[in-house]
Amino acid sequence: MTGNVTSRPSWFIQVFFTAITFLSCGGRVHGRITSTFIRSEWPSVDIPFNNEAFAVPKGHNAPQQVHITQGDYDGKAVIVSWVTPDAPGLSIVHFGTSPERYTLSAEGTTANYTFHNYKSGYIHHCLLEGLKYDTKYYYKIGEGDSSREFWFQTPPKIGPDAPYKFGIIGDLGQTYNSLSTLEHYMHSGAQAVLFVGDLSYADRYQYDDVGSRWDTWGRFVEKSAAYQPWIWSVGNHEIEYMPYMGEVIPFKSYLHRYATPYLASKSISPLWYAVRRASAHIIVLSSYSPFVKYTPQWMWLREEFKRVDREKTPWLIVLMHIPIYNSNDAHFMEGESMRSVFESWFVRNKVDVIFAGHVHAYERSYRISNIHYNVSTGDRYPVPDESAPVYITVGDGGNQEGLAGRFRDPQPEYSAFREASYGHSTLEIKNRTHALYHWNRNDDGKKVATDSFVLHNQFWATNGRRRKLKKKHYLTSLVGHIAAY
Repeated sequence: MTGNVTSRPSWFIQVFFTAITFLSCGGRVHGRITSTFIRSEWPSVDIPFNNEAFAVPKGHNAPQQVHITQGDYDGKAVIVSWVTPDAPGLSIVHFGTSPERYTLSAEGTTANYTFHNYKSGYIHHCLLEGLKYDTKYYYKIGEGDSSREFWFQTPPKIGPDAPYKFGIIGDLGQTYNSLSTLEHYMHSGAQAVLFVGDLSYADRYQYDDVGSRWDTWGRFVEKSAAYQPWIWSVGNHEIEYMPYMGEVIPFKSYLHRYATPYLASKSISPLWYAVRRASAHIIVLSSYSPFVKYTPQWMWLREEFKRVDREKTPWLIVLMHIPIYNSNDAHFMEGESMRSVFESWFVRNKVDVIFAGHVHAYERSYRISNIHYNVSTGDRYPVPDESAPVYITVGDGGNQEGLAGRFRDPQPEYSAFREASYGHSTLEIKNRTHALYHWNRNDDGKKVATDSFVLHNQFWATNGRRRKLKKKHYLTSLVGHIAAY
C-alpha cells in the first residue's frame, strides 16, 4: 500500500488541487454560477498597422505570416504555409531533426488572389510527409539572407493513453486584448491550438484594408502558429460576402490563406474535416455550410463517426463556431438549427466535449441534451444526460467587437459557469480516462485560472470498462465523486 502511494506520478497533486478548484469554480456541488467579475479592459480597437506586433521580417521578399497545421489524418504530416510579398520565390521547405542541418526537402504550391483592388502576396502551402512521431523538426523557408528558420514538435503516436495538451482559442481578432490572449496562451504549455473560428476580423474593414488586415493578422499569430499546429475552423467573419465591392465568393480570403487536411478524412471541403492527434479524434464542422439531411457535410459526418475508434483515440472532440447551448443575449438561439440536426448524433456517439465561439464571452454547460423534443411532443427543456457532451463557448479571444456582457436571467439549469471576459482555455489529456480543463481569464493583463474541472472520458469512464484498466488509471475513481463530468 505504501509502495503504491510513493510511486504515484507527480501530477497526482496537480489533479487533486484541480478537483478542489473545480468545487470553487462552478462544480455541481455549488450549482450554477454567473460571475460578477467586472472586466477593466483595454479598448476594443485594432492595433495600428505600424505597431511592432505586425512587424515585417527583414530582408527582400522574406517569408512572412508563417503558420503550420496538421497535414494528414494521424499526425505524421504538417502543412507549412507562408507569404512572400514581392515575388513567388521558391516554394520549398528544407527540414530535418537538427538545427541548420536540413537533410530533407519538400516542394509546395504558390498562388495569389485579388480582393477588390487588393492583390495578395504569393501564398505558399507545402506538405511535409512521412514524419516521425514525437520528434522535433527544424525547418527553413526563403532564400539567401532573407531565409527564416523555425521548428515544430510532432505529436506522440496515436494511442489511448497518449498525453497531450490542447489550447482552445476563438474570435481572436487583432486588438490589444487579442495580444494579451495570445501571449498568455503561449505560456500555457499547450502543444496545439483548436481554433473555433473568426480569425482576423478583416471583414470589418472595406476595400484594400480587408486584405491588408489579413496580412497583419498573419504576422500577428506567427510567433505561435509557426511553431505549433493551429487546427482551423471558420466563423461568420471568414465569409466576407461584400457585393458592394464586387466580392461575392464566400470564404475567399480564408481558403487561399489557410490550408486544412480535408482530403485525408474523405471530406470534399476544407471547411469541414477531421484529424486524429495523440489520443484525440477531432471533428471540425462548418456552421456556415449546408448541414441538413443529405447535404455533403451531413453525409460526411455520418461516415466520420463510423471511423472513430475509441480504443485508439478515446477522446472525441468537436469544433464548431456557433454554440448549440448559449444563454447570452448575443447570438441567442442561432445554434438551434444545427442542434436539431446533429445533437442526437453527438449523444449517440458519446462526444466528450464540444467547443464553440461566436459569442464574445465564456460559458460552460453541464452534460445535458434536448433530443426528446420535437415540434409536436416531448420535453421542451434540456435534461441531464450522462451520454451528452459538455458544451463550452470560448468566443472570448479579444476582437474589436467587444465583450457580450448581457447574459439571460435567470441562468438556465444547464449552464454551469458563465462570464463576460477575454481569455483562452486548455484541455490537458492525461490518459484514456481523464483530462484537465482550464479557462484562463485575462485579468487586467494577467492570466488568471478562473474555471477548471476534471473531464471524464465518455467511453472509458463507464464502470465496466474501468474495471479492466490498469492500476495507473486509479485517479479517475479517486476524484470521480468530486467532478461529475
